[in-house]
Amino acid sequence: MNTIFRCATMVFILFAVAGCGKRLSEATLPIGIKTGDIYYTQVTLQYEKGRHLTTNYRKGKLLPINTQVQLKEITDNDIQLEILPSHSKLRIENVEKHTGDDVRQAFNKLFGKNKVDLTRFSRLERDYIDLGRVGEGMRKKAVIAAIGYPPITETPSLDSNEWTYWSSRFNRFIVKFQNDKVAQIQD
Repeated sequence: MNTIFRCATMVFILFAVAGCGKRLSEATLPIGIKTGDIYYTQVTLQYEKGRHLTTNYRKGKLLPINTQVQLKEITDNDIQLEILPSHSKLRIENVEKHTGDDVRQAFNKLFGKNKVDLTRFSRLERDYIDLGRVGEGMRKKAVIAAIGYPPITETPSLDSNEWTYWSSRFNRFIVKFQNDKVAQIQD
């Protein structure tokens, strides 16, 4: 019985270790990225239960653009943050098959040392960005600021005139552009 218990414990430990991402050392982080430093969200994110997938589902609590966060840790799979000033924890899980980005590239798209200059957007665009929504007349850069990047599995190029986002695992919506501005949103 004692042997069975030890074997079961070892199997559990092996599965637990295999499921964890390897912590990236400071030397392997991109230049300018350091754990403990303060960063700002470069796009509006949504998250549930302290977790955001880079697949970029459009559900859950809104984390506005320019929110201050502190980097706690980066592994080869995810990014651990503290949202300031609330001190809430947030885990960004990188889903490389949907983004085409490794965790370092994902970090650089989502976070920066400086706030995004929102004055480069029109009043209409800023209103939608604040809501984390898309509206007709928005330029592509404003759509990215408002709801982030679409998964590459549905939108392989941002030069396309149709960007497909996922509201959830089973629901999608398409943002259609004409002359670099949103012409239609198709649910």
